Amino acid sequence: MSQTSDPATMLAIQRQAFRASGAPSLAARRDDLIRLRRALIAHRAPIEDALDADFGHRSRHETAIMELAGLVSGVDYLRSNLARMMRPQRRHVAITMQSGRARVEYQPLGVVGVMAPWNYPVTLALMPLATALAAGNRVMLKPSEYTPATNAVLDRILSDLFPADQVALVMGDADVGAAFSALAFDHLIFTGSTAVGRHVMAAASANLVPVTLELGGKSPVIVERGHDMDHAAGSIAFGKLISGGQTCIAPDYALVHRGDLDQFVTAYDKAVRAAYPDGPSGRDYTWVFSGRHLARLTGLLEDARARGATLRPVGHPGTDPHPRALRPMVVLGVTDAMDIAQEEIFGPILPVLTYDKLDQAIDHVNDRPRPLALYYFGHDRAAQRRVLDRTTSGNVTINGTIMHVAQDDLPFGGVGASGMGAYHGVEGFRRFSHAKGIYDQGRWNATTLLRPPFGKLVRRLLSIVLR
Repeated sequence: MSQTSDPATMLAIQRQAFRASGAPSLAARRDDLIRLRRALIAHRAPIEDALDADFGHRSRHETAIMELAGLVSGVDYLRSNLARMMRPQRRHVAITMQSGRARVEYQPLGVVGVMAPWNYPVTLALMPLATALAAGNRVMLKPSEYTPATNAVLDRILSDLFPADQVALVMGDADVGAAFSALAFDHLIFTGSTAVGRHVMAAASANLVPVTLELGGKSPVIVERGHDMDHAAGSIAFGKLISGGQTCIAPDYALVHRGDLDQFVTAYDKAVRAAYPDGPSGRDYTWVFSGRHLARLTGLLEDARARGATLRPVGHPGTDPHPRALRPMVVLGVTDAMDIAQEEIFGPILPVLTYDKLDQAIDHVNDRPRPLALYYFGHDRAAQRRVLDRTTSGNVTINGTIMHVAQDDLPFGGVGASGMGAYHGVEGFRRFSHAKGIYDQGRWNATTLLRPPFGKLVRRLLSIVLR
């Protein structure tokens, strides 16, 4: 079995196995990835069933698209490019040492800890795992305790594929998670909230464990004045409402020109109706994950209403929807005094703010913590460049939403309060590797002339080098 109830013991077992076996070959790593891919395809139906059960209701199509398709594509990318990633890189040698050779070799770190959240419990567990395996590591995985059905499927998949000294699953509640984050891994990657990320980083620091933090924040959308509102609204509705808005890179709020506000809200309502013709009671509309999360979202709405905001439901109302199938909502007149302006929303609620000049929208973004993603709709190249140059975010999609995460050759990660470090692409392979610099000194190099005793020749050489 891959599951373990004693994480500290399992870490010792995996570390000993890594020391005994050394770095796996290219063929072994590729084989691991191929077998993982096959297992994901073979378990598609159980994965969809499990996520539906854990969410209460989650669109099976969304699971296939957002969990499995992207994950399989990412595994394929790693497998296809692994030889290139593993290949040592030649580096420049100083002119005085030209008979020598310098290179960088990428060496596995050892044992990587992975802490995954509940919102995408397959992708955000197995993509870091696949990347760490591609880099030649062993992995201990701590999934969220809030997704028991999905965890059972993951345990079945991983148990069949890997021995426990290569991949181990650690189940448990928040206390187990806290203990997990304090283990002396060779690297730890955590995906979740910024608040919990602070605790994870503090716990890891006791053992000087390097961390990758994939957090979140309020990812903004800026819509250029006069842009095609049907196009913008359709893309924003997709990114905002996929998985019920419970996506770390979902558009959190929109900034539109004051003169385009009414047109945008009308277009957004139209886009939501088109995407979900049966409203929140439809099969493709994912529920809010739990009653606790629903209470938080309704609390945000009530606080905004009490402080003067206008709440405008959009899309079809549906027929007797489940209480956790929260109807999409636009919130107008938002001010910084409202909780909805400060907290990451993580639900089907879209505040729409206005600006008069593009610089005002840019300043609004820059006055807040750096987001995990930023979206810009507009075809003016100079304006695009201005937004890119003057804002800092994890990643950017121009004239679309969330699809940057599906580009396998791009790094994915946050900056500042939205995280640190990136994985996906070659950056992921290097994140879970040690870049070992190697200098192979040749038979002759001029530095031998700089050894003591120091005399006239040394002074002449230094006068040339330091002139």
